[in-house]
Amino acid sequence: MRTIDMQTWSRREHFEFFSNFNHPHFNMCANVDITKLFRYSKEQGFSLTAVISYMISRTANDIPEFRQRIRQETVIEHETVSPSITILVDNDLFSFCTIDYIQDFTEYAGRFVSRVAAVKGDPTLKDPPGRDDLLYMTAIPWVSFTSFTHPMRQHPADSIPRFAWGKYSEEGGLLKIPLSVQGHHALMDGIHMGKFYQVIEGYLQHPESTLAAS
Repeated sequence: MRTIDMQTWSRREHFEFFSNFNHPHFNMCANVDITKLFRYSKEQGFSLTAVISYMISRTANDIPEFRQRIRQETVIEHETVSPSITILVDNDLFSFCTIDYIQDFTEYAGRFVSRVAAVKGDPTLKDPPGRDDLLYMTAIPWVSFTSFTHPMRQHPADSIPRFAWGKYSEEGGLLKIPLSVQGHHALMDGIHMGKFYQVIEGYLQHPESTLAAS
């Protein structure tokens, strides 16, 4: 983790401008092609939720703005950020489930399975205390939505990016899912969202190499 020098940071003016907004978050939602990923996951017996959460996490870790967090008047940048996913439990309720990210998918998939099993046995709505090196994620597999809004705390500033994906549908012979990405405008702009979609679309088109054991 490093602390950003606010005096020399090129984004200082933008940070100060958007930090004063009552709702400084913005959201994009786009359909992404999972045709190759879906087929490969089925062939290998991978959980689609595990694979998609890995793809999002790997992409976010590639882009510094998705690893930056606001702490009062300062900004820090984590070396690695990890997914905190909603998991369906009994009585149509959900629990939070944090999986420590690692780039090796084989090891990540193992962590995913063990953490999900543990959380189903002991559901919780608490994130690990003191951690903001997270990426909040949720799957809405019943709806192919076109927009998405996440609940937010405004004070203190919550700068953790949020992601949601929905029901896949066929479009022109391709399988696509809606993928929503939300970030704090004091830390990122549309160009960073655009980079996110470009990077993840590249990973989705090459699942064999992206998920290959390191």
